[in-house]
Amino acid sequence: MKKHIPNTITCCNLISGCIATYFAFMGIYYLALLFIVIGAVFDFFDGMVARLLHVSSPIGKELDSLADDITFGFAPSAIIFSYLSSFHIHAPFVPFLAFVMAAFSALRLAKFNLDERQALGFIGLPTPANALFWGSLIVGLYQYEVSFEGLEWIILIGTFVSCYLLIAEIPMFALKFKHWGWKDNEIKYVFLLSCIPLLLFLDIIGLAAIIAWYVILSVVTMKK
Repeated sequence: MKKHIPNTITCCNLISGCIATYFAFMGIYYLALLFIVIGAVFDFFDGMVARLLHVSSPIGKELDSLADDITFGFAPSAIIFSYLSSFHIHAPFVPFLAFVMAAFSALRLAKFNLDERQALGFIGLPTPANALFWGSLIVGLYQYEVSFEGLEWIILIGTFVSCYLLIAEIPMFALKFKHWGWKDNEIKYVFLLSCIPLLLFLDIIGLAAIIAWYVILSVVTMKK
């Protein structure tokens, strides 16, 4: 019985991603973001539970990647697609380019499964971070009715930049602690402390700012 618990949690992640995608297509961006966050919580606990119960399996690994691509690849792509569709763009195919992110997310997850270098850190932007960036950014732009000439093209360019970051050979730190001391954890503590004012002063867009800051800090401090 216990061997099915982690896979059940993973399926809850997948279902959360499906619901997030539905709300994305409906243009209810804050609920789409909420279910991406819920999916991220399930994604965090499925691996933890599998390790605690000693029931890790190859099928669980494959199922986890599938669920992650739905929640952290397809759902944010749907959010961007829906948001771009609200603009009066002369080329109707442009919003569909958002789904390129789902493909790159799948590629990133496949590489992660085979890359033994990513035990304590990441190579490229993790898919949950990318999804949270786009979900919170679009929610913020929509909530505060941000609009100016060329915004849709900035969003599109940003989408392709994200696609690159997902598979780029850029080392990025993970919030994993071997110990709680300052030594060897300086970057992590600086990052966590700097997140507080970003959330306090920027509201929901602060989450997007945190992800952007994470990428910048990783590029500046991490070495290949």
